[in-house]
Amino acid sequence: MTVRKLIKVTALAVTLLYCAAAVAQTPAPSPKKPAPPVKASAGKLPAAPQVVTIIHRINGLKMFRLLLRSEQQVQSVASLDWAFNLMDDVHTNVIAGLAMDDGETIVAWLPEAEVEFGPPDMVAPVAPAVPRAPRPPRAPRVGVFNNSPDITIIGPEGKRLAAKYVGLDAVTGLSILRLVNKNAVSGGAIKDEQLNTGETVLLFSPEPVMKARAMLRSSLYARMGAIQGRIRDVMPAPSGGIARFKVSAPKLSHANIGGVALNEAGETIGIVDGLEGNEASILPVALIRRAAQRVLEQQASVPRPWLGVKGEAVKALNLDQIRNHGWELQRAEALADKHRGILLTSIVPDSPAAKASLRAGDVILKVDDNWIQSADDFTWWLEQAGPSSLVEFTVTRPDRPAEEPLNVKLSGELDPVFSFNLRPPAARGFSLFEQGIETITLKPPVASQLGTTAGLLVVYVEPLTAASEAGLQPGDVIQSIDGKPVSLFKPATPPTSFTFEIVRNKEKLVVVIPTKKK
Repeated sequence: MTVRKLIKVTALAVTLLYCAAAVAQTPAPSPKKPAPPVKASAGKLPAAPQVVTIIHRINGLKMFRLLLRSEQQVQSVASLDWAFNLMDDVHTNVIAGLAMDDGETIVAWLPEAEVEFGPPDMVAPVAPAVPRAPRPPRAPRVGVFNNSPDITIIGPEGKRLAAKYVGLDAVTGLSILRLVNKNAVSGGAIKDEQLNTGETVLLFSPEPVMKARAMLRSSLYARMGAIQGRIRDVMPAPSGGIARFKVSAPKLSHANIGGVALNEAGETIGIVDGLEGNEASILPVALIRRAAQRVLEQQASVPRPWLGVKGEAVKALNLDQIRNHGWELQRAEALADKHRGILLTSIVPDSPAAKASLRAGDVILKVDDNWIQSADDFTWWLEQAGPSSLVEFTVTRPDRPAEEPLNVKLSGELDPVFSFNLRPPAARGFSLFEQGIETITLKPPVASQLGTTAGLLVVYVEPLTAASEAGLQPGDVIQSIDGKPVSLFKPATPPTSFTFEIVRNKEKLVVVIPTKKK
């Protein structure tokens, strides 16, 4: 499979047709006098000093890591262009960012942010990166790897802004950055008040620039545009306030996801976090503020709370579906009549739910003192609890007549969907993933380009693990383990260490890695 086809598989198109010279907008309005309503039109946009441009570059190794997490679950690479370099940029994402009202914090929805971090249960702080200017062509650097995100921020007047990446808030999916120089951007006003259906909204996001010079590989261009829409639906949060709201607008596309939503007065009201037809789902400012606070307090990525269950809201099930999970008729009828709770359909082994003895068929009626009416309610209250917190569930079970309290300690996951569905199973007691090593299989034609005949390309090594301390690096190709080809390595009992024969820069090396203790 070629890189061109691989990128298509994950729907990640290289975004290079933007014009930085056109990023500049009208001057910021006085804080005491909001900008007058201005409709988005060709060549004229309302003042939006809080909207910045963010450029996120991903190299070949990180792209392969994204492919491992894609819905198609690409497990091997069969073909590469001979000019392909693992450390070269192969994907560039251009997206809008929001400067908060402190003038220092930048919030953005970076769709590939998770590729910058370790496996879901091995979250480690990522060293911040200072954005740099566009680089001239460089020599291949296979074997040299930088864990820091490659991010550039461009202010509303086209100036590059030095910033550090602080972390990802997994609850909202927002990335938090901090400007090196205070007040480098004049943060615009943020509206915390209630929103109403019918209000006019402007969605700011990058737009294409059809210029021949934008095709030059040595230059990268970006420009912010805006489309006008109206609020169609405001969804209240179980704890009060707004959970989400939807905006209807013509010509919406996936390029609008991550866009910044402003009202006609130029006040920020949210960030686009999803798209369905001609409606955009907007994350409101209260949740944006909370996300920034969580990450800034930790100065690192903050995972979302993880329980390790799948389930369905009782009110969405019919009587037969409830009975199929062990409930006798009379109690199933009583449960269905109340329209409350989440019926658990499966439990992840060794998860917080499993450790607390939750079982398929159990129904969680309350989280702490909060009744659960829907799956959204359940998710909301778990997210409010936070990772590593202790929560009390009120549980009713098919084999016990009385409701009972159950204390559960949640864990944290940056990507719980990956943990539930996609985590590679251990092969007869052994898994590279459990050692903090992520790999993708190389077919012989590709392996020959890296100086070997076959093997596993290392795309990520978790910092502070035995593998990292032993010297294993992303870009290495594992040829054999304990003298056996990787395809044949099946230890009967886990040894105390593994001997990896690797190829790095077309040279053979040996790396001895102690086994991770469970």
